[in-house]
Amino acid sequence: MILTELVTYLDQYLRLSDVGDAPAAWNGLQVENSGAVERLGAAVDACERTIALAAEARVGLLLVHHGLFWDGLPPVRGPRYRRLAGLIRHDIALYSAHLPLDAHPEVGNNVLLARELGLVVRGPFGTFYGGAAGVWGDLVLSRDALAARLARVLGAPPRVLACGPEETRRVGIVTGAGGSAIAEAAAAGLDTLVTGEGAHHTFFAAEELGVNAFYGGHYATETLGVKALSAHLAARFGIPWTFLDHPTGL
Repeated sequence: MILTELVTYLDQYLRLSDVGDAPAAWNGLQVENSGAVERLGAAVDACERTIALAAEARVGLLLVHHGLFWDGLPPVRGPRYRRLAGLIRHDIALYSAHLPLDAHPEVGNNVLLARELGLVVRGPFGTFYGGAAGVWGDLVLSRDALAARLARVLGAPPRVLACGPEETRRVGIVTGAGGSAIAEAAAAGLDTLVTGEGAHHTFFAAEELGVNAFYGGHYATETLGVKALSAHLAARFGIPWTFLDHPTGL
């Protein structure tokens, strides 16, 4: 498969030009290769370990949720040098999709987690950079049952801020670092927020606004999208793919 053809398709399918994001996200092709792709790799983060795993698996295009440039554009030395050197040495292209993948209606992290939890999606939720990254909907379930369901889906028990009703009804989902959306959840009439992580002060927001918050882990909640995107490309173009798992536990 020709790299440029895959990139053109990905840019359109993920609606890169329509979805706002942080300037440092640099969504799209971040590093090119010599032009051919015979195997895809999917990972959450573009770090030294996942790049090494991609090289071992003979990946030609590595699809990630978190790309290389979140720390800006510092000198190319240390970890930055080793990441770039690993990609170039093994002829691996790197494509990153952050909020465009979170918000995608088919392979997005949020709609996929909603489906796994049995949430009936009613609309978009979670405003970041001018657009909604997450979803909200109906899920009538006890707090304990939702915690157990999240643990089954994500592979580890979530941290639960039990500050809302014991039975959930209107639930918002924002994968990753979505703890800042607690106030938005309360304003929208939601009783529960499911996300990856939140800062210390988000406990007080949940407590004072009466919202349950489930923190399932930043990494764990964002493995779904890169897997689904790779499976979609494999089905469309007949390219094999592999998931390069490097969990942080956070």
